[in-house]
Amino acid sequence: MKSENAVTPKPVTVTPELLAQHSITAEEYERILAALGRTPSLTELGIYSVMWSEHCSYKSSRVHLKRLPTESDRVVQGPGENAGIIDVGDGWACAFKIESHNHPSYIEPFQGAATGVGGILRDIFTMNARPLAVMDSLRFGPIEPGSADAALVNKNHSVLEGVVHGIAAYGNCFGVPNLGGETRFEPCYSGNPLVNAFALGLVRRDEIFYAKATGVGNPVIYAGAKTGRDGIHGATMASEEFKEGSEQKRPNVQVGDPFMEKLLLEACIEAMKTGAVVGIQDMGAAGLTSSSCEMGARGGVGVEMNLDQIPQRETNMTAYEMMLSESQERMLLVAEKGREQEVLDVFYKWGLDATIVGTVIADPRMRIVHKGELMADIPNTSLTDDAPRYHRPVGVWKAPVPAEPSPEVLAELNKTRDYTADLKQLLASSNVCDKRWVFEQYDSMVQTNTVQGPGAEAGVMRIKGTGTPGHERGLSMALAGNGRWCYLNPELGAQHAVAEAARKVACTGATPVATTNCLNFGNPEKPEIMAQLSSAIDGIAAACKALGTPVTGGNVSLYNETKGEGIYPTPVLGIVGVIDDVTKAVPSGFQREGDSVAVLAPFPADTNLWKTSQKEFGSSEYAKVVLGQLWGEPPAIELESEAKLNQCLAALAEKQLIHSASDLSEGGLPVALAEACFAHGIGVKAAILPETASHGPDSIFAERPSWVLISYDQANHAEIMQMALHYQSLVQQIGKTVDDRIVLSANLKTVIDSTVADLRAPWADSLEATLHDHSANEVLA
Repeated sequence: MKSENAVTPKPVTVTPELLAQHSITAEEYERILAALGRTPSLTELGIYSVMWSEHCSYKSSRVHLKRLPTESDRVVQGPGENAGIIDVGDGWACAFKIESHNHPSYIEPFQGAATGVGGILRDIFTMNARPLAVMDSLRFGPIEPGSADAALVNKNHSVLEGVVHGIAAYGNCFGVPNLGGETRFEPCYSGNPLVNAFALGLVRRDEIFYAKATGVGNPVIYAGAKTGRDGIHGATMASEEFKEGSEQKRPNVQVGDPFMEKLLLEACIEAMKTGAVVGIQDMGAAGLTSSSCEMGARGGVGVEMNLDQIPQRETNMTAYEMMLSESQERMLLVAEKGREQEVLDVFYKWGLDATIVGTVIADPRMRIVHKGELMADIPNTSLTDDAPRYHRPVGVWKAPVPAEPSPEVLAELNKTRDYTADLKQLLASSNVCDKRWVFEQYDSMVQTNTVQGPGAEAGVMRIKGTGTPGHERGLSMALAGNGRWCYLNPELGAQHAVAEAARKVACTGATPVATTNCLNFGNPEKPEIMAQLSSAIDGIAAACKALGTPVTGGNVSLYNETKGEGIYPTPVLGIVGVIDDVTKAVPSGFQREGDSVAVLAPFPADTNLWKTSQKEFGSSEYAKVVLGQLWGEPPAIELESEAKLNQCLAALAEKQLIHSASDLSEGGLPVALAEACFAHGIGVKAAILPETASHGPDSIFAERPSWVLISYDQANHAEIMQMALHYQSLVQQIGKTVDDRIVLSANLKTVIDSTVADLRAPWADSLEATLHDHSANEVLA
């Protein structure tokens, strides 16, 4: 295959402008010269530009990621593969991962989000795992009229609608249930929305496939969609700040075809069953470049390809374009020599292009030939293991907000207030309100495995063929990440992100067992941003160790800045848990009238953990929405106690002692009570705990970590108390479920009193009304 007329690829004339176009620094170019021993060709320069991009190489974060725990008895595959894998029992394993598609989703919201879903699904079924569920964590700028400049609000609306429609279009057509996730709004995401897509799939433990090329002489097969010019330099674009003119990069965003991806899924799984497939990797970021050199590097071999054989949907494509294209729905496989026709026939059966494009070679290099000319000849390791790793300066991060509430805020906190009105305002706020406009566009029931879908604390899926008939094993999954808390204190905020996701999983009765993360940060070349990233990783490491949820992989998304303004540091954590009998999964909402309602919390090693100071209250949703202020720091958290609480919740679910469980997050106890009532229109009469009671909003709407709202039959109270004590937790009864009113008192004084329907209306209608009003105004304009 290798050209006999060319000993080395034709060098390109390298100028500072050419390097800048490829986001390659002068120092990095010197490293390229050293690795090759000569001047690179244009194709080689392009290959280095994408493989050494932040998106592919993690060159600013890799030295810090090593601090994360990655092993446990359940971990089958940790970081370094397409997806992490854990053992879930009965011979089954679970592959799961979260990845970002932030930059593409700003430039082209629909396709950016759609291809984000497509990419994470391929990461799962490349491991031979059939996708079981997807979720997403979304961040947008404010969409309420008057919340920002009208043009910016319009842009935020457009991005929101495009992203949600893109997620729905791809997932629904592919046929995978979307279990929800989280959607938040903050001004810092106006120029940089976050679209983090999570997927989970099932595979037999003894049938896992890996992205590794082996066997010198084995054929390399290209399968799936034809290669086009979409997505060229997508990985490089995802590793840059947005500046003036960034929206002109629309050609860098891929275009997805979910129907073809469904065919590709079935063909890949069938091909793997033949036994003729040796290794397989999807063509994600950096496309054909990353899949070929990474497979070779993992196997200690090389890959030689003839681009004349690449199926193309556009004419006169160059080697540069084909190697850097990120066209979707494509796979690269290594087949056993002599059995390649078996693999090709499977893809032909499913109506997909498939062709032999190369060979595994002993020399650990990536060699590319096009039209008889050698276009690239690069050592694999120079693109992968030997990519730049920067120990960027880690500065000091201190959020530019007051440490204590201002005199004006203190005066407001001491006023006599209408707390029912405050609760309605919170329930209608963008971060608290019902997100059904988002998740009702997603199919959450396809495949008939869904036990708990969108709107629950966590998604729960049954694993058919496990356990006993009617009592299958289940998987619970949740996403969490409070960017505002990480902005105030990155390490503590990241601990909260892990703890909240694990707590949500535990509320369903599952035992949290493993983590995937998506680390969304600003420009790593700024020492203060590296301080955020490094501290957040330390927080994640501490929390994952304490909670027994090692990190099996994930994604780092940096340069989330527009015109020098960065996002909040936003680590998003995905936690997966296992429940032995899915029929015992606990819902989040109240189930019947007359149940006792209580707060389950860790026994406090420090009495301050029972209270939220005014300093901590500054990070709350109440402070943002009602007071319009931000100050202080997030609440403290005790991770060892959090781990005990999760164990307690799983034990209570196993014995079926509780009817519902939900964590206290945005808006504190009043919002948690209201949302638990909304599920079935059941009311509650409750009192603020005496230990924390006061007449101030900093008591009533405090957001205390590690608190879970539970309901149960009073006949089980003594047993629940005894079990909680065993797990060093406390049960404090606060009230009972009633017919149709929500009544909350503090110090024997009623502070909130309303019908369920009256409180539900602003919560249920707010998001949809805002979007509808905006659309109407656009029509009028």
